[in-house]
Amino acid sequence: MDETEEGAPRPGATGPLGGSETAAILLMMLGDEEAAEILSHLDPHEVQHLGSAMFNVADVTESEVKEVFDAFMTRARARTTIGFGATPRIRAVMEHALGAERAETMLARITPPKRSHALDALRWMDAKTIAALIENEHPQIAALVLAHLEAPMAADVLQMLPAEVQPDVIYRVARLENVTADALQELERILVGEVSRVASAPSPVRGGASEAAKIMTNTKAGIDQRIIRSLGKIDKQLAQQIEDEMFVFEDLDELDEKNLGILLRNIDNEVLVIALKGADEKLRNKMFGCMSSRAADTIRDEMEERGPMRLADVQDAQKEVLAIARRLADAGTLILGGGREDYV
Repeated sequence: MDETEEGAPRPGATGPLGGSETAAILLMMLGDEEAAEILSHLDPHEVQHLGSAMFNVADVTESEVKEVFDAFMTRARARTTIGFGATPRIRAVMEHALGAERAETMLARITPPKRSHALDALRWMDAKTIAALIENEHPQIAALVLAHLEAPMAADVLQMLPAEVQPDVIYRVARLENVTADALQELERILVGEVSRVASAPSPVRGGASEAAKIMTNTKAGIDQRIIRSLGKIDKQLAQQIEDEMFVFEDLDELDEKNLGILLRNIDNEVLVIALKGADEKLRNKMFGCMSSRAADTIRDEMEERGPMRLADVQDAQKEVLAIARRLADAGTLILGGGREDYV
């Protein structure tokens, strides 16, 4: 559902119909059962957004409805039907080509796994409810739950768990790979109250250091470093990997000019030249803007003279810049921006 797309202009309104309002008009023209069926396939935030849009278009005009239907029909004609009923057709073709037994084996390898109903239920719960469900469960179950939540929600849940288990949960999130059917079945039991049959196929890959880093980035200031320090006692290398992914080179773009200038004054030109070889143009120009014209020209000239560089060398230089940024932040010399305003 495109919330920003513009549709037909509204007479007397401040602007054209947005994508959500267009969808709301189409939905309200359907019967109750058809509309309910469509809503059942949306995420919670999409349902909330679309519901609000339905109130906004309650006084829609006849000409606006016509414009919406015209736009819908234009799009509908451009769509193919190849995706409808694809699964039975693929199965029939495979069985015809390979035979029933071999086709079943092949389909078991390639068929996209079905999502557990329990994981869908998580999206409709608030953080407090989820935390209450898992606070007395094994940390592996808690990690499984967090890995299937959006990072901001997962961070809220993590902070509501007992402080002593938080590092262990993050550790397990970072080490998660394919989730077994047994783990999903246990999760089903927790959320629904009874053991349900779960498909034997593994769920999509979730977890890992990146997932753990996203969760940590959304925790409150201070909690993240406390968990990282505790996690370092369990697995120092993994703790460092998560911390690295919590703050990447592109995040330097969030620094204001004052703090970026402080950082640049603490970096050797040799390191900066290499690090900037892998920076996007926006961040590179922002850094040049925090230097004198002469210094910026010198860096540009050196970058030009060096030509192509090994990616590993660029990444090492960027890691060195980030390490300097962290040291300055720990010393109170620098305020790091990023996903949270209070991250220092």
